[in-house]
Amino acid sequence: MFKYMEQLPLMEAENLKRTIKDLFRQTCILQMKYDPVTLIPRDNPRYKTLDYHRKFIRDYLEVIGCELNHDPQERIFWISGEGVTAEKLSETTSLLVLLLKLIYRDKIMGVGLKPTVTNLAEIREYGKNTNLINRKLNVGEWKEALGVMKTHQMIELPGALGNVEDHTPIYIYGTINIYCSSTNINELIKRYTEEVDQVTVTEEKDETDASGEENIYPDIIE
Repeated sequence: MFKYMEQLPLMEAENLKRTIKDLFRQTCILQMKYDPVTLIPRDNPRYKTLDYHRKFIRDYLEVIGCELNHDPQERIFWISGEGVTAEKLSETTSLLVLLLKLIYRDKIMGVGLKPTVTNLAEIREYGKNTNLINRKLNVGEWKEALGVMKTHQMIELPGALGNVEDHTPIYIYGTINIYCSSTNINELIKRYTEEVDQVTVTEEKDETDASGEENIYPDIIE
């Protein structure tokens, strides 16, 4: 493997190193990236480098317990396997990823194939309608979730995280399907909603028991 790298021109070898680093940091590499300001698509040079050196990268990843995957239709490379460090998502971030998947699906399957662009106002509306997010999120929660999704190439944002306002356009990449595709979206929403409802009932029960008043949910919580 080292011999392969040594045979490459210095600039190409450096591009290959940076591409592998980005692949581990982002988990995936897309062929088309959207300009953060104009949201105009443009070629991603990392994808071209990865595609050209695909065999070498695949062999390298296998040695460290990872697998290189490719979706030619979505034009995405991503890594999986035991060697990939899984990022632990907070509950709020997980729910927002789920909402973004739902919005993406609705726009792709909708009449006229609308652009897969959303904003905070629309995300909150979806959260309210599905009962997945029924409270006001603070700035820190939004920044954490958007930061994770941007790092892993699920979304593109125009500018800094701190400058995102209610109607700032947020482009949703097809990579959202990689992170939220193992189960039917409606089943996921139903399961999360039931969990949220159960937690709410549990908290109310605990408060009622602590105050010495009668428990109004005796048959729901064991």
